[in-house]
Amino acid sequence: MKAFEVKGQFRISVRNWQPFAIEVASEDETAAVERTFSLIGSRHKVKRQFVKIEGVKALSGEEITDRTVRHILEVGQG
Repeated sequence: MKAFEVKGQFRISVRNWQPFAIEVASEDETAAVERTFSLIGSRHKVKRQFVKIEGVKALSGEEITDRTVRHILEVGQG
């Protein structure tokens, strides 16, 4: 597994979009985007059509700030 940072926006009202940046642990970029759709949808009740993904970036070990992602990657390697 690898760590990815997914950046984008999701719609909070008709004219307003909320920017986000989420770190996720996944096998590849496609799986990271799918995980992001899942997280945004469950946390904010936003449908996929109202989520815009602007970029996906692979993170090195030093760049990971999310404790959950860091833990998942450490457990997976150990």
